[in-house]
Amino acid sequence: MEPFREHIGLCVPLDRVNIDTDQIIPKQFLKRIERTGFGEFLFNDWRYYDDGSINPDFILNRDLYKGGTILITGANFGCGSSREHAPWALLDYGFRVIIAPSFADIFKNNCCKNGILPVILSTESVEELMLASTSEDGYRLKIDLEAQLVIRPDNVSYSFEIDNFQKNCMLKGIDEIGWTLQFESQIADYEAKSGI
Repeated sequence: MEPFREHIGLCVPLDRVNIDTDQIIPKQFLKRIERTGFGEFLFNDWRYYDDGSINPDFILNRDLYKGGTILITGANFGCGSSREHAPWALLDYGFRVIIAPSFADIFKNNCCKNGILPVILSTESVEELMLASTSEDGYRLKIDLEAQLVIRPDNVSYSFEIDNFQKNCMLKGIDEIGWTLQFESQIADYEAKSGI
């Protein structure tokens, strides 16, 4: 996993609430065993019509938002089943940050484990950022994980909370297994002393 310290990226406003994991990555695409290759199917049912043609009205299909890496969306993002494929699809597409008023808990934890920063801001703050990203072409934000700040182009900032352990893992670019492996020599010493 890539360490996450600061990120500056183009914002994509997806003004919907209760987006579940089946909308993020529909079940028919869960056959892969790798963590890659899911990005092309992200929001598949909204990005494409039934005949496979592109829906030009969907936000990800607009040229203005190509290359977006910060998703701004509504409350309860990532609800539904606990499939880890949802953050895999978001990351594979290019998203590194998701800003919302709330997240489903398992989804939020899966994001952190896969290098996507879930940022919870107030509904009012999310609406401000959503409006700015729809009314200003190329609207970008800076996310500073160490300082726990979302910084607008006019230098107005919003602070956010994050679990200390998740923050440290993301800063180092490791998951729980990587964190445990930092103590490999101490674990080996303990096992040798206790005859395990």
